[in-house]
Amino acid sequence: MTKTQKTVYILVALVALVMGLTFNKMMSGKSQGDNTSLIDAGIILLPQSRHLPDVKMTNQDGQPVLMNELKDKWSMLFFGYTFCPDICPTTLAQLRQIKSELPKAVQDKLQIVLVSVDPNRDTPQQLKQYLGYFDPQFVGLTPASIEDLQTLANAVSIPFIPADTSKPNYTVDHSGNLALIGPDGTQRGFIRAPFNTAKMVAQLPGLVERK
Repeated sequence: MTKTQKTVYILVALVALVMGLTFNKMMSGKSQGDNTSLIDAGIILLPQSRHLPDVKMTNQDGQPVLMNELKDKWSMLFFGYTFCPDICPTTLAQLRQIKSELPKAVQDKLQIVLVSVDPNRDTPQQLKQYLGYFDPQFVGLTPASIEDLQTLANAVSIPFIPADTSKPNYTVDHSGNLALIGPDGTQRGFIRAPFNTAKMVAQLPGLVERK
């Protein structure tokens, strides 16, 4: 390759790079603009979906559930626990209200899932009884181990701090954000806490129509 050819090659590569960066910026700006109302409602979509790990949980009916097989509905994962003194009952009550204000067709495409950060106490029976106070259709999942729970939490970027279960009446520190899982079983984004009920009710119908 001659010196002139090398120069031309470098110039072509630079032009392609600049055009690519410009196109990506334009597309990002367009996507951001399209999602402004969602962001205002605290719904943050990821630029690329994330696959969930094949962690096995047990639901409130004692049935096994693979996390990477949560499909066909939009799922909002809330990492909490039944002995939580404040944030969990408040969050679940608000999610019940949000769900109740959505059209029935939207409700059918959406599920609320409580992932327990306290497998030591949250048996399937405990989860079923607790969730029954809010909405019997809410799904409760408990992991086989803290390690499995940490794998899932890390994958969806929802933090929690494992508790010292040797202490009486221990509490578990955890996030109030929700992980948003699409009907294809991948994580599509987050919903930030605290929630704005009216804005979420306005935006969720359009969201669940996405594939």
